[in-house]
Amino acid sequence: MPSSRSLALELLQEWNRGEQYASALLDEVVITHRLEPRDAALLQSIVLGTLRHLSLLDHWIDGLTDGKHLERHTEWTLRMGLAQLLILDMPPHAVVNETVALAGRARGLVNAVLRRADRERPAIMAERPTLPPSIAFSQPEFLVQRWTRQFDAAQAAAICAWNQEPSSVYVRANGLMPGAEQAVKALPGLEDIGGGFFRCEGLPRAALASGACYAQDPSTAVAPRLLDPQPGETVLDACAAPGGKAAILAQLMRNEGTLVACDSSGARLRRLSGNLKRLGVNAQVFIHDWAKSAPPPWGDLRFDRILLDVPCSNTGVMRRRVDVRWRIKLEEFRTLAALQLQLIKTAAALLKPGGTLVYSTCSLDAEENQEVVAKALADLPRLKLIETQQVLPQRDGFDGAYAAKLVFE
Repeated sequence: MPSSRSLALELLQEWNRGEQYASALLDEVVITHRLEPRDAALLQSIVLGTLRHLSLLDHWIDGLTDGKHLERHTEWTLRMGLAQLLILDMPPHAVVNETVALAGRARGLVNAVLRRADRERPAIMAERPTLPPSIAFSQPEFLVQRWTRQFDAAQAAAICAWNQEPSSVYVRANGLMPGAEQAVKALPGLEDIGGGFFRCEGLPRAALASGACYAQDPSTAVAPRLLDPQPGETVLDACAAPGGKAAILAQLMRNEGTLVACDSSGARLRRLSGNLKRLGVNAQVFIHDWAKSAPPPWGDLRFDRILLDVPCSNTGVMRRRVDVRWRIKLEEFRTLAALQLQLIKTAAALLKPGGTLVYSTCSLDAEENQEVVAKALADLPRLKLIETQQVLPQRDGFDGAYAAKLVFE
């Protein structure tokens, strides 16, 4: 059985070669190798700790090797080793020995660098607060600049610092299941934070499997609650997978009325259907790609309320999705904003007169939030903005989110 450290090195190099997110690769490795919980936790800690601090690790490597050019395997070995040694504070003896064993022809170099880093730890750590935020917090410089312009330098630094901490785990009690909230409250290791949400020390797997609760961040409730669907209404969740927001809509509707949930991906649709079934949600589930011109599969149905949770940059959930920062490119913000505006126009055409649409993202970026809504209002005079809500992680302590409530007059 390969060790967690050898699996971590393989996974990091696979991540570097492709476009898969680390979470998907981690799930695949854990399942394939049937890792015990302790080994899986070590693997996740090393992989996410390394990806979360890439720029800082590269800064350290550059100083500790005097700028030496490194082969890709050696570079990832050192990144992983330094992350364990200086970030995760793992025992130096185990880190050095096991990392050197993975270094191949570069064993001597890796051994020397890691031992030097251990000796010079106080000086290395003392320098860290003096580094620019893009290095100290391993955030792309263009994101730091955008946050500084949109908020200010102190808030940008606070966002960067927030993104560097491991994310909390939350579950929401399923209000569609009688007695579920009381049962979840009785579970050990859960903190009731209100609104049916609980912070967890570890996932209550049995309760999740039974449908008594669902794993989701409290920020995901902002848009469904702003939409405020009523029992008996006809409601659309236009980009519904994996189903957490649809389940909140059904709970607000008391499972009465018509709830349509759709997504563009067959794989995501299967996950959506499974989650809604487990949670006891009465919904009609369809596959539909809003970016294409094909008519929707539910025919001429019009809706009292539509939740439009659009594809976005995910900059509000970078603490939870650690490698988003290394995947998003500056030019994608303009592309995403154009798509988001088109989705509002397409969805708004399905509203009944007087109907409500809530546009939402998990982005912090004004170009995807306020600016898209402003363009929609300019292009669609019958839409009126009623209210907006925004969750800022560094301020509110949850994932970032934005929601705008629009009424079709």
